[in-house]
Amino acid sequence: MIAIIDYGAGNIFSVKNACEYLGVDALLTNDPVQIENADKLILPGVGAFPAAMDKLEKAGLVELIRREAQKKPLLGICLGMQMLFTKGYEFEEREGLGLIEGEVRLMTPKGLDIPHMGWNRLIKNRECPLLDGLGDDEYVYFVHSYAAQCADEDVAAYTDYGTKVTALVHRGNVYGAQFHPEKSGRTGLSILKSFAAL
Repeated sequence: MIAIIDYGAGNIFSVKNACEYLGVDALLTNDPVQIENADKLILPGVGAFPAAMDKLEKAGLVELIRREAQKKPLLGICLGMQMLFTKGYEFEEREGLGLIEGEVRLMTPKGLDIPHMGWNRLIKNRECPLLDGLGDDEYVYFVHSYAAQCADEDVAAYTDYGTKVTALVHRGNVYGAQFHPEKSGRTGLSILKSFAAL
């Protein structure tokens, strides 16, 4: 069973609907016992980094997520991916979950608008289980203004939006998608299916 962590700042229903479409058992929850008992975790997110971290803290979920990520697969989506990192700088400097070393900063694409919104090609950087079965001409859907800056070894895939943008990260049990797999058609569903199969 996958626990989709519901802390009041996520695209939770579209993620749950995608899981249901794939026939994957998924539960929306903020119950620590259900999160501990789940086989895998998804941390969705929409909005601003500091506000989302505040909500996780108020829900008493920060240390729980850090602990559970040492034991089982965790997938952060969009803002949920950004919170996996050490720090974010949206409006203010804010500590993240610290599961992957790196920072989340405002994008500065050359000659292009932010937010970065729309379909962009997913360019593989290294092997990752979530990319199994996917080719070299896959497109996914992005909506974001901030992007992760981290070690190349943690970047499974990136996209080009006037600059190199981290799109998919992987370190140990922890995975993160800057794009929205639940809104990315066949490619996104393949990524979610691969996560569910871990």
